[in-house]
Amino acid sequence: MLLVADVLIIGGGPVGLFMAALLLQHGVAVRVLEQRTTPDTHSRAIGIHPPALEALGQIGVARVLVAGGVRIRRGIAVAAGRTLAEMSFAGVSETFPYVLSLPQARTEAVLEQRVRELDPDALLRGVRLRQLHDDDGRVTVETTTDGSPLRYAARLIIAADGVRSSVRALKGILMRAKDYPDSYLMGDFADSTNFGPDAALFLESEGIVESFPLPGQLRRWVVRLDAAKPDADARWLVQRILKRTGIDVDPGTNSMLSSFGVRSRVVRRMVAGRTVLIGDAAHEVSPIGGQGMNLGWLDAAALVPAVLAQLQGESGAGPLRNFERTRLRAAAKAVRQAEINMALGRPLPIGVLTVRNRAISAAAGVPAVNSLVARRFTMH
Repeated sequence: MLLVADVLIIGGGPVGLFMAALLLQHGVAVRVLEQRTTPDTHSRAIGIHPPALEALGQIGVARVLVAGGVRIRRGIAVAAGRTLAEMSFAGVSETFPYVLSLPQARTEAVLEQRVRELDPDALLRGVRLRQLHDDDGRVTVETTTDGSPLRYAARLIIAADGVRSSVRALKGILMRAKDYPDSYLMGDFADSTNFGPDAALFLESEGIVESFPLPGQLRRWVVRLDAAKPDADARWLVQRILKRTGIDVDPGTNSMLSSFGVRSRVVRRMVAGRTVLIGDAAHEVSPIGGQGMNLGWLDAAALVPAVLAQLQGESGAGPLRNFERTRLRAAAKAVRQAEINMALGRPLPIGVLTVRNRAISAAAGVPAVNSLVARRFTMH
């Protein structure tokens, strides 16, 4: 059996679902092929930046997401129990002057609901990609569902299937890769602080500790490690938090624990024939700074005009090439910002740390510098 659509989207995570909703609103026949049989319940990415919220508003879900999340309007930098600097997000956007904190699972649920409102049959779960063929006129993919083979055909394929992208592998698309020495452990706990909706960065000699509010009176803690520690548990993490920040966190309230190393991967091309890569399939950046998911959403928003041009039969690959050029530049910029974010959190000798922290405090006191840093942090 051969099933036909205008566009096939491989991957039903937050980026693939957003891409689908954007195209469905334009009357495009879309099928989203997702290998997971059920939604992911992990909190994972939590930060939604203003430009992404503005993009999500195009499909009518921004306000729903905001209603369910925590609006982080300010970040503070702390060292040795003293506030060094404050950074306000008030000037970064007229519509969304904050970073929204919301667990990825909730974000995905809202996006999936919107896709199903637009087309109840658009999202297909339990579909595993096996082969992909581009015959110039259309792309055909071979899949299995519950062990049974199925073939799909479309005029365009959009790969939003993550860092281990099957589409990227099948197309043989190469990546520029860089590995970093940084490793982190993060966990979600009941909030035992007085920070409220503020984010806090603790700039300590043993490495940074980051703290972000979550809905439901929870808080995420991220600790920079000297070396990866895969056997660390919640009690080990809260001991490190207490030692570096003086804040006592109850390990019994832990609801998520995850360790991660850091690398960057950016494809050499996002467009290959009738296949386009977006999101983590095209670029992987450090989770520090929360850019990855947002970068994928902005890929999707930028891709829509090029897709519509292709489907309307406009000659030439100009729109897709322009998309590729601008989004690869955006990915490179995100990698550079992530490197700055990670450098800020690395361990330092006390003397060097003191000089660095004084410089941060002085710079934060200059309104123009404070505003520039806030805009860069929120992906403007």
